[in-house]
Amino acid sequence: MNVIEAIESRISTRAYLDKPVGKDRIKKLLDAARWAPSGVNTQPWQVAVVQGEKLRQLSDAFLRRAEAGVKPAPDYAYYPGEWVIPYKARRFRCGMDLYKALGIGREDKEKRRQAALDNYRFFGAPVSLFFFMDKALGKGSWLDMGMFIQSVMLAAREYGLGSCPQASTADYPDVVREKLGVPDQNLLLCGMALGYPDDTHPVNQYRTLREEVDAFTSWFE
Repeated sequence: MNVIEAIESRISTRAYLDKPVGKDRIKKLLDAARWAPSGVNTQPWQVAVVQGEKLRQLSDAFLRRAEAGVKPAPDYAYYPGEWVIPYKARRFRCGMDLYKALGIGREDKEKRRQAALDNYRFFGAPVSLFFFMDKALGKGSWLDMGMFIQSVMLAAREYGLGSCPQASTADYPDVVREKLGVPDQNLLLCGMALGYPDDTHPVNQYRTLREEVDAFTSWFE
């Protein structure tokens, strides 16, 4: 698979096979991703790889919080406080198309609730990665982290793995720090579900739309 194929075929995988991912394979994709660029070679990324019983413990803890109505308290605000056009319209279309792929009607509140809770089940993936960076670093390191995380997802494609970056699994950073023994100085950016994709599941046929190049590009000579 070449780079263009990896970029264009990557999706947010939301259904996985009941098949473990070997440590060697995970290490290989991280070994590739570590070559992502970073300002003055700071390499700000810290990664926690969670599987097995520890993953179940995290999932259970997230679900208990969510079911009890505990408000998420992430280390930072991923989304804006108020949505404006065109982002509001894109968000709405994304949600509607996802529910359609899942076969969930607009009025089926319980199925919508369960679909949201599936985030805390890591969509059935056998692995979750959690990405951290030192709070002492500046805003530029957020760009570095994004490039590293994308590199992880593209490397996953090369090794036959699906992935889904998850802001939701950073909703309760205190739970993650407690379960994994992560110091408070490490800011939790996001999680990522990882595993072998279930290509037969309808949700993995779902594709979000993209704007054409001319819609976001200005040319100057």
